[in-house]
Amino acid sequence: MKINKIKKAAIYISMIAAVGCTSDFESTNTNPKGATEEMLSQDFGNVAAPMKVMFNNVIIQMPEWQYQLQQNLNADIWSGYMATPTAFAGGSNNTTYNLIDGWNGFIWNIAYGNFMANALKVEQLAKEKSKDVYAISLILKVQGMHRVTDIYGPIVYSKFGTENSVVEYDSQEQVYTQMFSELDTAINQLMIGADSNAKPVENIDQSNYGGKRNLWIKYANSLRLRLAMRLVKINPTLAKSQALLAINNKYGVMTTNEDNFVLKSATPNAINTISSGWGDICMSADMESILGGYNDPRISKYFSASTQFPGEYRGVRTGIEIASKADHADFSRIGDVVKTGDIVFVSAAQTSFLLAEAVLRGWTSGSAKAFYENGITLSFAQNGISGAATYIQNNTNKPKDYVDAASIAIPFYVVNNSPAVSKITVAWDDAASNEVKLEKIITQKWIAGFPEGQEAWSEYRRTGYPKLFPVLKNTSGGKITTEFGPRRINFAQSEKDGNPGGVATGLAKLGGLDNGGTRLWWDTTGPNF
Repeated sequence: MKINKIKKAAIYISMIAAVGCTSDFESTNTNPKGATEEMLSQDFGNVAAPMKVMFNNVIIQMPEWQYQLQQNLNADIWSGYMATPTAFAGGSNNTTYNLIDGWNGFIWNIAYGNFMANALKVEQLAKEKSKDVYAISLILKVQGMHRVTDIYGPIVYSKFGTENSVVEYDSQEQVYTQMFSELDTAINQLMIGADSNAKPVENIDQSNYGGKRNLWIKYANSLRLRLAMRLVKINPTLAKSQALLAINNKYGVMTTNEDNFVLKSATPNAINTISSGWGDICMSADMESILGGYNDPRISKYFSASTQFPGEYRGVRTGIEIASKADHADFSRIGDVVKTGDIVFVSAAQTSFLLAEAVLRGWTSGSAKAFYENGITLSFAQNGISGAATYIQNNTNKPKDYVDAASIAIPFYVVNNSPAVSKITVAWDDAASNEVKLEKIITQKWIAGFPEGQEAWSEYRRTGYPKLFPVLKNTSGGKITTEFGPRRINFAQSEKDGNPGGVATGLAKLGGLDNGGTRLWWDTTGPNF
């Protein structure tokens, strides 16, 4: 596929060139004459390069400003994880629901210019010549692109790489259907010889798995369970059947922290630079309320104490009027959790909470309470924190009221103060309603998933949990409600310029206006039960 066709597939190459992941998009995306067995036998030859790009562009880390635009100034904030003390764009920006196309287009451009372009090359090189390599590329493809469809809704997926003048979008339902099929293909291939000690893809595996088939299968099953749960409102029958496929597979889903999928990056998490270096991101008011109220010891791993208020953890509320960056710049920054190159894509803790929900819905056997408590225990252990057993039994602590500490010296900020918006405790209560039980499950899943804001934002949209403080400043012009917040991001401007016919097909399948207030296919207004 020539580069002029890539442009028609909605890839804005000029904006991506700075990423530096590959210097030759023409050769990367041109159909090769064919990879020889010798090419693929020498450390997998030229398939190793595009695989590396795929690993490193699910969640881009370098340069840090691109991560800031790919995720940090949208999902990381809308999830309730983080907040910014900086009044970007004069204080009217994503954080106040005025979606900035110049920022948000990077999500699309990185996904297609770097990630999908190289997924296509791996398919061309390895689909017939090295099926194990192709299998793990499919799992990575689902990992990377479910994030993209969960941002935009309809996307270019099945038609990517075609020679058509108009590259048609798939509906989100079509994307999910293909992703389940791709996971089928990958798992079926990796099941061949999975009981052996052979590690056929060890040399190209950038994760902690070292090429072990059985771990990749658990990862794929856990990813399937995640996608299945997205569909509980829109198609509960499909959701249940896909969840059971994952749970009942011979190797099952992740159960221990050794099963966690961790990208072993050569550089620290980009959030570390954005927060500790640039001072553009801090702990959120929601994190202060929930972790502080629960006296959750993970707070010391996730955040650093405020330099302005020594020994205290202070968060910034999202969607407020910011007079000066200096007013909150010394609040809690993101802590040790982002000071390594380890990037967790899916964890056993998150998976255990999904299993708790599956039991709650009557889909599978077991104890929702046991899976819930196991998720907390795994999360504590994953972060090297003790005290899980005591924390699990706490039936008195609740999220605390938020007081903007800047208001102590600057009365202007008193308006940001708010009573807590949730009243749940940590301890499981068998007598509680399913809705309360789900709030507990998703709130703890939210805590355990930090700092990966994309998954947290998606789960918040799906369930409404955890309950978050509403913004006080909404500059969306009525496109996004203060009550429900952003539900998606507008289609990329590069697409509107380069593939307008394709965008028209996407808009038809979106079923609403191309703005942040339109809900995705799985994001319905129906009840959780």
